[in-house]
Amino acid sequence: MKNDVIAVIGWITLVQGALGAGGQIFGDKPWGLLQKWWDIPTAGYLALTVVGVALALWGETAKKRAKA
Repeated sequence: MKNDVIAVIGWITLVQGALGAGGQIFGDKPWGLLQKWWDIPTAGYLALTVVGVALALWGETAKKRAKA
């Protein structure tokens, strides 16, 4: 159960970070929900993306190890 929650949080963080960075790099403003509440710089969105990848990988590999 805990690994599922970590994986979901990781995927959501990954998507929001990627949308924010993509919007600032390729558009005029960030995309996603975070831009509605906070003004985050591009480097912050990239850091969120990296943290999201790490959490998603950790959660997914822990789920696979628990099944084995």
